[in-house]
Amino acid sequence: MSVGETLNFCRGGGCTAKLGPAALSRVLSGLPRPTDPNLLIGAQSSDDAAVYRLRDDVAIVQTLDFFPPMLDDPYLFGQVAATNALSDIYAMGGEVKTALNIVCFPEEMDLNILGEILRGGSEKVVEAGGSLAGGHSIADQEVKYGLSVTGVVHPQHILANNTGRVGDHLILTKPLGVGLLCTAARLGQADENAFAGAVRSMTTLNKYAAQVAAKYRVHAATDVTGFGLLGHLHEMMRPDLSARIHAHALPVLDTAYDCANEFYLTAAGQRNRNFAAHRAVLHGLTFAQEEVLFDPQTSGGLLLAVASEDAPALLEEIRGLGLPCGDIGQLLPRLEAEIIVEP
Repeated sequence: MSVGETLNFCRGGGCTAKLGPAALSRVLSGLPRPTDPNLLIGAQSSDDAAVYRLRDDVAIVQTLDFFPPMLDDPYLFGQVAATNALSDIYAMGGEVKTALNIVCFPEEMDLNILGEILRGGSEKVVEAGGSLAGGHSIADQEVKYGLSVTGVVHPQHILANNTGRVGDHLILTKPLGVGLLCTAARLGQADENAFAGAVRSMTTLNKYAAQVAAKYRVHAATDVTGFGLLGHLHEMMRPDLSARIHAHALPVLDTAYDCANEFYLTAAGQRNRNFAAHRAVLHGLTFAQEEVLFDPQTSGGLLLAVASEDAPALLEEIRGLGLPCGDIGQLLPRLEAEIIVEP
């Protein structure tokens, strides 16, 4: 197999390969909780990365992410996987410093393919301002690739996912629908221009939106990946908060609704639907609108809880970068439903 051929090693990957949120939460709930007071953010909050305080003015941010290919182009797959892994640092308000490759690769496959994957990943680490410092590889039956990433953040500037405030506006910095477009593409049914838009979105670093967000009063943040918009929004909720989402305000990739109506769905999307069923109330939405809410995103955008006075300026500045984004809703005092989605 040469690099120039269609690889056909894409059989459903990216963040659709995640374990479902319900199963994962059951497993994690049985693990002992760390007691080190310098561990400022760990697994207990379902946040995007761990944060450990080294000094009063410096904390390290640690994350890792890897998955099977969702694209047949190895170079682009490497870019997407790296962009996705780097995103967790930005979701915590941090700055990327170093990254390590995580590689699973079949021994019988052409090593030039691996070279292209690593080239794509390394270019994104460089674009992020980080240093690719090494990694680890194992022989496996299928290709998998990602990064372990370390960043830094000031302990007083950490963006946790559950520190939003009543009245905050919810800004989403990338369009939804990646999972639907990738499924359609894998079956040879995606619109070429629309799928190119999905690839551009997946390979766009959240660095640029994060740099804008740092200028404004952002109270909480996460990135939207395999659990879909509603799954990651759930992780932002506390017992005293609810959220109202306006479906018409969602940034959505071109033809994503068409893909949903043609049932180019993922098993991960249906797991997300099952998980969110008793947490969200959906009022008057079409089937396609609902599916976009549950669609697993690979290398999705940041979801920011922004002070209401700052939301218009932040949104305008992100749009000025050419990034599709939207003011999609607001945080409210706790209602009977955790999340309410209206047309």
